[in-house]
Amino acid sequence: MTELMMPRERKVKILATLGPASDSPEMIEKLMRKGVDAFRINMSHGERGDKEALFHHIRALESELRRPTTILVDLQGPKLRVGTFAEGKVKLKKGDEFILDQDDAEGDATRVKLPHPELFEVLQPGHLLLIDDGKMRLRAKHVSPERIVATVEVSGVISNRKGVNVPDVAVPIPALTEKDRKDLAFALEMDADWIALSFVQRPEDVAEARELIGARAGIMAKIEKPQAVERLEEILELADAVMVARGDLGVELPPERVPPVQNKIVATARHFGKPVVVATQMLESMISSPTPTRAEVNDVADAIYDGADAIMLSAESAAGDYPVKAVRMMDKIGRAVEEDERYHDRVHFTETSPEATTADALAESARGIAKTIGAKAMACYTSSGSTARRIARERPSVPLLVMTASKKVARRLGLLWGVHAVHTRDVNSFEEMVAKAKRMVLRHKIAGQGDRVVIMAGVPFGQSGSTNVVHVVKLAGDELETYQRKLDLD
Repeated sequence: MTELMMPRERKVKILATLGPASDSPEMIEKLMRKGVDAFRINMSHGERGDKEALFHHIRALESELRRPTTILVDLQGPKLRVGTFAEGKVKLKKGDEFILDQDDAEGDATRVKLPHPELFEVLQPGHLLLIDDGKMRLRAKHVSPERIVATVEVSGVISNRKGVNVPDVAVPIPALTEKDRKDLAFALEMDADWIALSFVQRPEDVAEARELIGARAGIMAKIEKPQAVERLEEILELADAVMVARGDLGVELPPERVPPVQNKIVATARHFGKPVVVATQMLESMISSPTPTRAEVNDVADAIYDGADAIMLSAESAAGDYPVKAVRMMDKIGRAVEEDERYHDRVHFTETSPEATTADALAESARGIAKTIGAKAMACYTSSGSTARRIARERPSVPLLVMTASKKVARRLGLLWGVHAVHTRDVNSFEEMVAKAKRMVLRHKIAGQGDRVVIMAGVPFGQSGSTNVVHVVKLAGDELETYQRKLDLD
């Protein structure tokens, strides 16, 4: 019999990016055993064949460990860049006048091509242009359909094809480029669980992706533009999850504004009951160091105290010298925070008032019941994942075992706070549901003899959105014996 991987000892999930430092089957297995719950495949780098190999490695490991494993494909999105320079780069000083135009000639110390005509339509005098992740700042002085005359506010060097950010305006370009559409088709063909959508500025960007994706994968909107923050609730209405993409947010916003914006995004996503991932530069020093800084540890801990569903490693696991140690550190921080006696008070500081639905009312009640009776675990059946999301939104103090007959749903739940998903055969009656829930919590060692378990489900079974039952059971000795006999037969 293949190995059965047990649930984690923490509720926050770890999302790790795969890359040159972690793309072998052996390293992927090490990362998962040390704490990774979901893997990110970044389409901005690498070859298509390498990405396909990653899918096969992860799915093979999933089968070996009998644990539904989540794959998120991160689309590159449009990139705004300057053109090229005759000398490869130029140095500009504060106060210099510099022109960005649509002339194909190579640039010099006075001008360079900006091959994005859309920007000439929306930029106005006074707007900022941030070059190379904000290392250089230009401010538009005169704008015409042919050129932008700007003043250098921060000295620096501009080299060929450096990125451009324009934080003051919504850029009138779609979030999906032709490359993204090809990468999306590949991801859906490979049965990706989540699609991370870059350069989201407006809800229409998510709607466009939804038309292409349908229900084949969850859509995670990356919040990396100030315009997306302004329309966050509208975006959350359409997206299945959001990511706090702090790298680009830190470029387009003053650094002191990023922490409150992060807090706002996490709180709003929790209010909507949708997973939220905090990403970028969480343990950045571990790219080249075996230990993080104290400030980085505090940063990760703050995201967990805020109630984020998942925390993400980028270059730390993709290209760093210590990918396994970075995952172990994330895991240690998560467990230490969740063991803090003040954690549950902190995580419930964000108000998540239930909607006027039966499912929300029961989810809120089930959390209270589990706390009052000292239950060891909660368990639920779900066909769409909705019941699991509503319970996880309440941030119960005990583990949540989620059973589903859909492998796709089980995989997608890998980014949801506190959930241990199990792919299992469906049930046909209330009695069968209760018996299976008991066996599963015993098999996965979430509860034991004498423990109470709070079970949620919908009757009739197999109908999405029909959650209407809360049931409390106590695991007796004969159930343990029945489970052992069934295990022997298997």
